[in-house]
Amino acid sequence: QLQASGGGLVQPGGSLRLSCAASGSIFSINVMGWYRQAPGKQRELVAVISSGGSTKYADSVKGRFTISRDNKNTVYLQVNSLKPEDTAVYYCAARLGTRLSDAESDYAYWGQGTLVTVSS
Repeated sequence: QLQASGGGLVQPGGSLRLSCAASGSIFSINVMGWYRQAPGKQRELVAVISSGGSTKYADSVKGRFTISRDNKNTVYLQVNSLKPEDTAVYYCAARLGTRLSDAESDYAYWGQGTLVTVSS
């Protein structure tokens, strides 16, 4: 129901644009966003955005990542100035509620993940 794309191998300092589209069977989505899971680590929030455009970012990505959204339930994550520690599987998520929640359990819909590898 959520289809993510855009991952790949990039050198440190490089950029990528991740996309995630919700299928037409999901209605009334309010919040969409991105989590990531690095090898051996727990999944963590990267950024979320409401239907009204309010955003929330993890401290580690502020100033480097930008989340945006169109009016057709597609969310984007522009990732710039990538660092090796940004290497992870990036998952998109969506919820019907309006709160910009950090909690994974609040997100009912998840994409399959797209791998971002930052390496020289």
